[in-house]
Amino acid sequence: MCDDFTTISAVADIFDGPHATPNKTDDGPFFLNIASLQNGRLVLADSAHLSDEDFVRWTRRVTPSENDLLFSYETRLGEAALMPAGIRACLGRRMGLLRPKLGKVDPEFLLYSYLGPHFQQEIVANTITGATVDRIPVSEIGKFKIRIPELAEQQKIAAVLSALDAKIDLNQRINAELEALAKTIYDYWFVQFDFPDAHGRPYKSSGGAVVWNDTLKREIPAGWCVLTIGDVILKQPKALKVPTSSVQTNGSTPVIDQSTDFICGYTDEADAKIEIETPHVVFGDHTRIVKLVCFDYARGADGTQVLVPNTELVAPFAFFQSIARVDLSNYGYARHFKFLKSAHIVVPEICLANGYDEVVRPLFTSVEGNRRQNRELTHLRDWLLPLLMNGQVRVA
Repeated sequence: MCDDFTTISAVADIFDGPHATPNKTDDGPFFLNIASLQNGRLVLADSAHLSDEDFVRWTRRVTPSENDLLFSYETRLGEAALMPAGIRACLGRRMGLLRPKLGKVDPEFLLYSYLGPHFQQEIVANTITGATVDRIPVSEIGKFKIRIPELAEQQKIAAVLSALDAKIDLNQRINAELEALAKTIYDYWFVQFDFPDAHGRPYKSSGGAVVWNDTLKREIPAGWCVLTIGDVILKQPKALKVPTSSVQTNGSTPVIDQSTDFICGYTDEADAKIEIETPHVVFGDHTRIVKLVCFDYARGADGTQVLVPNTELVAPFAFFQSIARVDLSNYGYARHFKFLKSAHIVVPEICLANGYDEVVRPLFTSVEGNRRQNRELTHLRDWLLPLLMNGQVRVA
């Protein structure tokens, strides 16, 4: 196995981008930054754009192309992703790329080896701690040791791990479509007010009665009311005043963090447990992240609020959609929960809201099932990754 180790420069060419930032635009080529790298994937939704004129200047050194390995050499060390095909993009500050030498290394294997424990330890061992950020010297990366077995074995390993990642990505795309469908139905019923009337016809389009509401300064269906979010949530224990990183790995009560779709740890804090029989909402106090969660008990990590609806007033899935529509962007960096609680929402008759929940419940049941499967697949991938990268397990 020792013979499998080589250096980065032996299997890839190394480039970094300009050490500056261009003027950002609303469209055009992507300007890749360290936020674009998330869990081994390139997330373009978090990437800025630049003009075609600046693109020429910012790609003089290198233009990212398909199968290049993108990585961060400052701040978010250890993050990496492969460049997909058909994307016009340039490297941003603190970003570099490895261009695989295809006769020697499989690009997908190079990514998994980069993310594997041995190379992550190599990064840690060569990290320079600065006054403001940690970094690895680009000029030295070529000397970093990395395990690269024979090409045929690389391809077998990459096929196993990429199959798991492909299924995870597919489940995420399916969930995005299911969630979009549930939102479309909500907008049709509770924003356009074309929910089915007593005769199954679209309410407002068929002449259903609407009345003026002074609070919202617009019309709403007769019989509906306007309440604050604080009016329709049950009182819950405050979020834990400890960072997520310090939550225990064991304990009696699960803890949910806004940045994940699952439990991040446990606590034994007295009176911490929230008994929940209905779907509830996780809200990020600083980030404004809104997620629907279906655990039957939970506690919020620091900065994470767990909001449980009063089902005598609102239906859980409709409640989630109404919170997701609240715009808190004008408040800047703040504790947003107090502003969220004061936001006004339209509250339909509970029988209609329950009707919406019955329609979309199968959609969210599928979403939760896919999330659970992804957690299992992610666990399996993360368990296999070090074993395959270290040569402890081989693919037959």
